[in-house]
Amino acid sequence: MEILKDLLQFFFPELCVACGQLLTSKEKVLCTSCFYHIPRTDFHKFSDNPVSQLFWGRVKIEYATSWFYYFKGSAYQSLVHKLKYNGRRDIGLEMGKAFASEILSTAISDVDFLIPVPLHPRKLSKRGYNQSEIIATGISIIFNRKVLTDILIRTSFTDSQTRKSRFDRFINMEGKFVIKEMSMVEHKHILLIDDVVTTGSTIESCAQALLEVPGIRVSVATLAVS
Repeated sequence: MEILKDLLQFFFPELCVACGQLLTSKEKVLCTSCFYHIPRTDFHKFSDNPVSQLFWGRVKIEYATSWFYYFKGSAYQSLVHKLKYNGRRDIGLEMGKAFASEILSTAISDVDFLIPVPLHPRKLSKRGYNQSEIIATGISIIFNRKVLTDILIRTSFTDSQTRKSRFDRFINMEGKFVIKEMSMVEHKHILLIDDVVTTGSTIESCAQALLEVPGIRVSVATLAVS
């Protein structure tokens, strides 16, 4: 088995997603140096952080955090881009585990279930997977919590949010999600998972739908914030 791994590594070397350096057998997705230099936010260390503030006066969120800053043009932008568009599910899984390990001892880890922001079936069919679900799976391995993918449903297809203003993003996402099997999450603490948060409009719309469930509490964790 080790010989086979060595042969695969020789013919198909694994490279760091950020810098392109050859990874060692113990490194995954990022080399040690690039992992160390991830532009971490440390938002999990204080409750009134900028991600939490996105939702103030809009929707009730218990805790909110993002792991790193998403700077366009940076080496770490490719983490999210390759996860979403290049079929690199391993990025979501490994980064989810690493993110969860850093917030495991915080209040945000005290949840009952993880729910990824859902994709519309048309987009899911085109992409082949939901990147937020992959991240949630990685987090679930560390948190030892179940990922629920059939509770929060996206009801309509929406255009890309990338070039929209904050107001237009909100209008684009308003009322796009519904809850099924409400009883399963009644009086539970839910961690809503997404890849990147910008204005918070998508997450706000998800949270509004979830908060229709009696006694539910919602927290938010995203891989990155832009």
